[in-house]
Amino acid sequence: MGLSLATAERWVERWELQQQRYAVDREERFTVIADVVEQAVTGRSGRPLVVDLGCGPGSLAARLARRLPDADIVGVDMDPLLLELARTHHADAARYVDAMIGEEGWTHALRLDRPLDAAVSTTALHYLGPDVLHRTYRQLAALLRPGGVLVNGDHFPHDDTALAGLAGCVGHRHAERGDALTHEDWDAWWTSVADDPELADLLAERRRRCRRWQPATGTDSAAHLSVAAHERLLRQAGFGHVGAVWQYGDSHVVVAIR
Repeated sequence: MGLSLATAERWVERWELQQQRYAVDREERFTVIADVVEQAVTGRSGRPLVVDLGCGPGSLAARLARRLPDADIVGVDMDPLLLELARTHHADAARYVDAMIGEEGWTHALRLDRPLDAAVSTTALHYLGPDVLHRTYRQLAALLRPGGVLVNGDHFPHDDTALAGLAGCVGHRHAERGDALTHEDWDAWWTSVADDPELADLLAERRRRCRRWQPATGTDSAAHLSVAAHERLLRQAGFGHVGAVWQYGDSHVVVAIR
């Protein structure tokens, strides 16, 4: 299922533009995540070890690799098409692992040889159900060294419905000012992917997997959990210090220190 570099570059570039529709100040959020990871590993000996949860086509892994060239980065995702884009376009950024986060044995698939310094994620963990998310938080706490960090950038709704509506408005207005909404959306990107014959086998495998895996939705998913709810789950999972370090509208970067 290997891809040409030109094909991978084209689709990753379109992915980057498409994602700007959904992540308020996406580049700044990536920068904040890298700032936190860099601070967590500063002054420590040896090569930092970082896992990127739901790495997709390697967007965050590539940025972390540029910021921390001595780090060993492991990207994990269950989407074969996005993983192949990452392996081709960002081959040197990370070691990529095909596994479903939260599934039985997924941490063993990472083949880690030492405790993690950091686990990072952007807009991926909200696909998990709350119980699976809590279990995943506990597993990550066990994988991290003391002082290691879990850094999650995502959209977290407010508990207060009035504030939730206001935060959504703030994010939407910000996207309009940045012309992010002129880019193709998620559905259009995948529709275009289906027209590329070089991606046909990978897309067929992706569809096969999706038939047996349906992401949690509505109240059954972590997408409805507020920052406060995530903080509670993280403390219950064994993290000592938890809180948001960056916010714009409902987009946050939440940090948990082991």
